[in-house]
Amino acid sequence: MKVIDFTAIVTAAWQGYDTTRSIESLIDVSVHVSTNHVFKLTLSDGEIVFAKLSYYGKYVYFQEDHTIINALARALPPPYEKFLARSLTKDGKVYLYRQVVSKIDVWVVFYNPVELGMKLPKQSGEASIVKLGEQLANFHLACASVRKSLPGSSKTLRSDIQLLRGYIRTTEGRYEFRGHIDDIEDHTTRFHEQCHRFNYDQFLQLPVFIDWNIGNFSVTDEGVFFSRWDYDWFRVSSRVLDFYFFSRVVSEAGDQTVFSYEVSTLMEERFLLFLKSYHHTYPLTIDEVHFIKEAYRFFILNYVIKDGRYFFHDYYANRLQREAFQHYLPNLDKDLNTELLVENLQIPSATT
Repeated sequence: MKVIDFTAIVTAAWQGYDTTRSIESLIDVSVHVSTNHVFKLTLSDGEIVFAKLSYYGKYVYFQEDHTIINALARALPPPYEKFLARSLTKDGKVYLYRQVVSKIDVWVVFYNPVELGMKLPKQSGEASIVKLGEQLANFHLACASVRKSLPGSSKTLRSDIQLLRGYIRTTEGRYEFRGHIDDIEDHTTRFHEQCHRFNYDQFLQLPVFIDWNIGNFSVTDEGVFFSRWDYDWFRVSSRVLDFYFFSRVVSEAGDQTVFSYEVSTLMEERFLLFLKSYHHTYPLTIDEVHFIKEAYRFFILNYVIKDGRYFFHDYYANRLQREAFQHYLPNLDKDLNTELLVENLQIPSATT
């Protein structure tokens, strides 16, 4: 990609929002794992706002997601009324700036800062794991309670998988995934079959954030959810999609600087402890528990294989895609036994 002056784009975006306050300083605070950029702006009146700049995905989804998130932030009941970072609005709508530079479609959204609580340690203790299961369940219950008041979303699991299937039939797609076309077709077909088998279309659809790594949210000293930011993979879907990243948060290895997406964390005793706590607060059905495997399959197919080259920097994208074809997908059925998860939760068959 050609070198683009992102600071100039953020500056233009701010001028489009508010000409009465100038930018005194503009600092790139990105974590440099993804292609997205985050900037901290200090304004002439001393106020601080954050800008997120993205060119990953489609603008319509970027617009939809931030509109839904902002509506969710305003609709959530206590104790979550200040949990989510809120976007800046203009004329009653989330303010979004769009500019095409060197044929690259670039978008900017601004956020008010959120107060930060305590960051989780790299490895959680058992009491903390139990608390996290309870907290995610309560947050999902709150999201479910306001779901009907939120704007609609056009993005679905099935539509994303169809985009991948369509892409591998193009000349570019056949070249990019040469040697892996049959693997992708096999796993996308299995995903659709399992969606039907486990009645995915009957699952409650609610806001999920997916990438719950410890750099994206904070808690109180008592382990209660305190604040959440960074919405790269937000969507409206099954609550089950949030489980994989929590399995990584509570895993024996803990949060890793050099990371992979192995499925094994979903079978650790520590995740089973988390899942029991979640289930005690917000019970799961047998079909939902079995769908944990398909949520992981979707994550790898969509975010690592389909979008990885756009979202992650090259080093991460290439390694993760290689691992996906060599380890994640080939070993999925062997390494993840959802029957054991069902047995662990002791769900009566009548709840299916």
